[in-house]
Amino acid sequence: MCLEAAAKSYQYPIGAAFGAAISEFEEALQSIVAASLTGGETQATDRLRARALGIEIDKKSAEPTAGSSPMVVVPSVFPSVDDVCPLDQGGSIARTGFTYQDEVAVSFVVEMLQNPALLRVHCETHDDVLLVWATKDGNAAEYAQVKAAELDQLWTVAGLCRRDSGKLGCSIYERSLNRDAHQELSLFRIITLRPVSGDLDFLTYPRGAPGRECDNPHVLEVKAEIEHRCPGATSPKGNGAAFWLEQCKWEVCHDRAALARANVLALLRLASREERLLLPEQADILLEELRLRVRIAGDALWEPDRAKKILHRGVLREWWEWRTEELRSDAGSSAGRRLVDKLRDAGVGDETIALAVDLRRDYAAAVRTSRYMDDNDGIRLQGRVKSELMTLRTRYAAGQIIADAVGFHALCLNRLEAINQDRPPGSDDRAAFLQGCMYDIADRCLHRFARPI
Repeated sequence: MCLEAAAKSYQYPIGAAFGAAISEFEEALQSIVAASLTGGETQATDRLRARALGIEIDKKSAEPTAGSSPMVVVPSVFPSVDDVCPLDQGGSIARTGFTYQDEVAVSFVVEMLQNPALLRVHCETHDDVLLVWATKDGNAAEYAQVKAAELDQLWTVAGLCRRDSGKLGCSIYERSLNRDAHQELSLFRIITLRPVSGDLDFLTYPRGAPGRECDNPHVLEVKAEIEHRCPGATSPKGNGAAFWLEQCKWEVCHDRAALARANVLALLRLASREERLLLPEQADILLEELRLRVRIAGDALWEPDRAKKILHRGVLREWWEWRTEELRSDAGSSAGRRLVDKLRDAGVGDETIALAVDLRRDYAAAVRTSRYMDDNDGIRLQGRVKSELMTLRTRYAAGQIIADAVGFHALCLNRLEAINQDRPPGSDDRAAFLQGCMYDIADRCLHRFARPI
């Protein structure tokens, strides 16, 4: 950990102990400076980090002895992952757009919908994704690192332990192990695009499966190599390579498109099991809404928006039951009824609503005949309208578009007119088709104009 990060992670107490805390902090920083000159930076920064987490350190036991780890931490009370501020919020700040990591997070949210043991999903808190599981021994926190960079080789022990610029604590293994700093039992997961080499293949087996025994010669060999490459690396709880290898699960997820297809199938299977039969396009729109929730959670900062960063199973189950029922009931409602309700909810006037219903009706008649326009052209325009509406809706929900519901409706119409103006020279005006398509999408509960709650 660099000096700036160590200083940032330190939390001052208040009251009469403030002066003592300042002195302790200055002493710790001096220790880091001195230690960095002698190669002992890890112990000093670990002490400072432990103080930031509210962990007491036995100074006598903290002195290294022959054959021991550089530091033994004696916790008073470890904080919960749900309560303590992450030491690093750089991931949230650096995020741009929807990512492969977000699609991975969506897959966990879908799993949370169907698995009562998965209680909460954190996005960009103590790790890329953090899962809170209910177990017979209490809650467990699973820290998931997502490595989306496509390497030209398999993952090896050397790659796992490689330190950027040679800095201590910067390898994937050390960063993962260092998450073991909270009251929950720690689990680890590494998610990559590329598979692992034969040496690490046992990590892809389920935890506790044959071949993962702690006394397995192959496991012991990998443990020894990790300890050789990252000597003395221990977690704030005092755990090392043996613990990490026992608790880690390595998962290979291919490109984002493949992962998105798997998420659609998982959602459709869930709906089928619960007798909430959905059409594929309805599953697509539900997944887009989940992606939006994940993106908002990932972009938020713990302070002041901790509640936005943690997705709870109970809240998601309520959303799932309400939305699936809304989509299913739409199938039995009269054509145009949902559109009228959505426009009224948005505050649109009755005259505009009547025109919108007519445009939707004309559009429905047009798509039933190939005389209106070339079929391929019509399909392309439908796809374009869906894509544009999804982009606008996502930006609106994320607060990137500042407008009330009436203003957002007008913005959608303006965007469709821009598409119409971009048509090839000499081609027919398609404004009515584009607007009718939008209103048909809204009538099928796949788009709305009111800002989401």
